[in-house]
Amino acid sequence: MNTPPDNTHTTSTPVEHYENFPVASWLCPPRLRPAIAAIYHFARTADDLADEGDASAAQRLDALSRYRADLLAIASEQAHSGQWPQVFEPLREVLRAFSLPVPLLTDLLDAFAQDVRYTAAQRRYPDDAELLDYCTRSANPVGRLLLHLYGISDNLSLTQSDQICSALQLINFWQDVSTDVARGRWYPSVQTMAAHGVLDADLQPGSHSDSATRLITAYATSARALMQAGAPLARRIPGRAGWELRLVVQGGLRILDKIEALRFATWRTRPKLTARDVPGMLWRALWMR
Repeated sequence: MNTPPDNTHTTSTPVEHYENFPVASWLCPPRLRPAIAAIYHFARTADDLADEGDASAAQRLDALSRYRADLLAIASEQAHSGQWPQVFEPLREVLRAFSLPVPLLTDLLDAFAQDVRYTAAQRRYPDDAELLDYCTRSANPVGRLLLHLYGISDNLSLTQSDQICSALQLINFWQDVSTDVARGRWYPSVQTMAAHGVLDADLQPGSHSDSATRLITAYATSARALMQAGAPLARRIPGRAGWELRLVVQGGLRILDKIEALRFATWRTRPKLTARDVPGMLWRALWMR
């Protein structure tokens, strides 16, 4: 997508996205589908501002700043700029109807801006603790927003939601090593790469590095444990929302299965979910414990 310099990332040009997991699917409670869709489009559009097209880092950060200003405007019952009406008109109604916690939405914007800054500076995560801290802004707010819509706020549910969402974010990182490295984004931390003896060259497409295999194996194993820790939440949420979450959990676990089937070499090949994976995911969702 080529965008004119004076209007970078301010239009509503659609961008095609591969998604691992269903969004506002038929399993979601019908009364919540518009709210879930509005939250998704808010996050998706912000992600596009941070990622798509050929804008400079400064232009991306400026667009995200204006986007944040529009969010804060509608949250205070003021007019937005009109640049993203397809996002902020539906979101305004959701904010009114459900009293969404606005800080969770701004946390997402903080994460997108962090990605822009880190990529521009070629900055890396020094350790896994900082990477998990990033997940608290890039992923966990989505789960907490959904729990808010479902009227669930107990500490155990919030903790398990965070575990599921962080696991999904980490799974996405280890699934996308080949594409992220090509774009100059390094999510394996400096500390963990050093612990496994992994050099940058080991994560290039032509590599057959045993060290890189051990690195991705360790990361995938950790993500699976985190997902399994949060999975009981899906059994406690009643009705269709609970079944939706079961499929989300199983989608994440299925990607990990595919990573393992590739012998963890995701710096060479990116695994994807396909229609063939759905029956198995449904079967596992049915028998989740």
